[in-house]
Amino acid sequence: MAASPMTPPWSLHLAPGMAEDLMGHLFPGDGDEHGAVLGVSVVETGRGVRLLGRRLYLGEDGVDYVPGTRGYRMLTATFVRDRILECEREGLGYLAVHCHGGTDRVAFSREDMASHERGYPALLGILGDQPVGALVFTQDAVAGDIWLPDGRRTELDHARLLGSTMRELRAGHTAAVASADPTFDRQSRLFGDCGQAVLARQKVGVIGAGGAGSLVVEYLARLGVGHLVVIDPERIATTNLPRVVGSRRLDAWPWLTEPSRPALLRKLGECISTPKVKIAGRVAKQTSPKIHVEAIQGDVTREAVAECLIDCDYLFLAADSAQARLVVNGIVHQYLIPGVQLGAKVQLGDNARVLDIFSVVRPMIPGEGCLWCNRLISPARLQEEALTPEQRRQQRYVADDNVQAPSVITLNAVAAAHAVNDYLLATVGLTNPSGERRWFRFHPIAPSATDRVVFEQPRRDIACGECGDVGRLAAGRVRRLPVST
Repeated sequence: MAASPMTPPWSLHLAPGMAEDLMGHLFPGDGDEHGAVLGVSVVETGRGVRLLGRRLYLGEDGVDYVPGTRGYRMLTATFVRDRILECEREGLGYLAVHCHGGTDRVAFSREDMASHERGYPALLGILGDQPVGALVFTQDAVAGDIWLPDGRRTELDHARLLGSTMRELRAGHTAAVASADPTFDRQSRLFGDCGQAVLARQKVGVIGAGGAGSLVVEYLARLGVGHLVVIDPERIATTNLPRVVGSRRLDAWPWLTEPSRPALLRKLGECISTPKVKIAGRVAKQTSPKIHVEAIQGDVTREAVAECLIDCDYLFLAADSAQARLVVNGIVHQYLIPGVQLGAKVQLGDNARVLDIFSVVRPMIPGEGCLWCNRLISPARLQEEALTPEQRRQQRYVADDNVQAPSVITLNAVAAAHAVNDYLLATVGLTNPSGERRWFRFHPIAPSATDRVVFEQPRRDIACGECGDVGRLAAGRVRRLPVST
């Protein structure tokens, strides 16, 4: 559910490429002041207002960013005019950006605030229903003065710079963090009480509560993540019990669903068995009683269900349908929410001979790692999944809808552990910010040890309609997600 209009806190979110370009422009190493403009999509959610960096305009020193008449430096009137008109055409908010010296604290000068009061009422008149404002950065801090269309002003709470490490910048030191729950003592010795507090503030979406997704839910709960949104349309079946963490035989109603029972009783048992999301919520609560779990028994390809994810901080895609991949890939790039696609697969040949076994972890970083660019969303599978079972049988897409692919909990555990570990280290700041963002594939039966672990660098098509600058990237509500109503 959306918040009331323009309800704080306000946050800025930048994809890795834009964050690197902006910070490189502001801090080239000369110790001087530099300027730019951000065009931002404005997304109101139940957790506040998110400003998504959609356009970045770098002010050229001496041309667009010049000595000021009342302060040290300023953006030229021409540069401001052109940028505000571009933001108006695209329906974006306007944020002027500059930098100050220092590292972990920052604030606007009196001259800065006076310039806002002189200029921003006129800029609001041009944009109409979008906010205008200013940001001032140091290397490790940011402050924001945001003017709203209704005449109110507000401050920026924080900026989130995405990448291998998820950097969260504020105007200064945050208040001292109370000692973490002693339950988490051993892990907080690794990343500190501050890191544990970050996890407690996180809202994480898990799409798919089957073999891999159920493991992800348990790992996140045990780490102390504060809020989970778990989505899956299915109910537990007896054949799921070996893989779904926390499931019990009673959940599957085996006395009704065993093959010897009449079809009507089997159908009844399937209809009243426990939803997978309810099992996931039960596991999370048993593990971490303070956790908040939204257990949504639904299909992520439905608009109302997908909407529940747009204020998450991270997404785990553990459902393997092409339609789920399409929607989650769209959310990642459109709303600048990092995530990962994970799972395990057994490939069979003739006579059910095992050809390959592998577990995969594919980080989806906004503007990078797009599943479309890497041909992991098949138009043929999208078309197939849109058909009814009877239509699929008629067109011979599958020989038998009841034939299931092999699945083993240990293969799912490899993928889930790597995916959650990557999320943990990036969130608490234990990764190398300049490290490569690569995909991981583990082949346990590969003929040689060197072939068992494969790393891939994801491809990116700069003209992609999903992750490209002219496509869905940071579009927010200006674009519609690829969902059904």
